[in-house]
Amino acid sequence: MDLARSILLFALAALAEIGGAWLVWQGVREHRGVLWIAAGIMALGAYGFVATLQPDADFGRILAAYGGVFVAGSLAWGMVVDGFRPDRWDVAGAAICLVGVAVIMYAPRD
Repeated sequence: MDLARSILLFALAALAEIGGAWLVWQGVREHRGVLWIAAGIMALGAYGFVATLQPDADFGRILAAYGGVFVAGSLAWGMVVDGFRPDRWDVAGAAICLVGVAVIMYAPRD
C-alpha cells in the first residue's frame, strides 16, 4: 500500500509542479496574462504540499528521487501538451532517472 501511495504522490507532485511551471511559462512567454501566472503559482504551491505527504520521512531522499520523476514527467508533459518528440537519448535519460527513483526510494533498507 505504501508503494502505491508513494507512486501516486510522485505523479500528483509532478502534475502540480510541471503543470504550474507550464502555466507560468504560458503566462509570461506566451503573453497569456496574470491569471495564467497566478494559477501556475498556486499549482507550484500545491506541489510543495503534496511532496510532504510521502510515506518516507526523509526530505533529502524524497526530493532526490522526485528529481527523476520530474525529468521523465517533463518529457511526458511536453509530448502530451506541446507535441514534443523525444529522441532516443531523451527516452534513455528518462529511463535511467526512473531506475534511480526506484533505487533511492524502494530499495530494501537495513
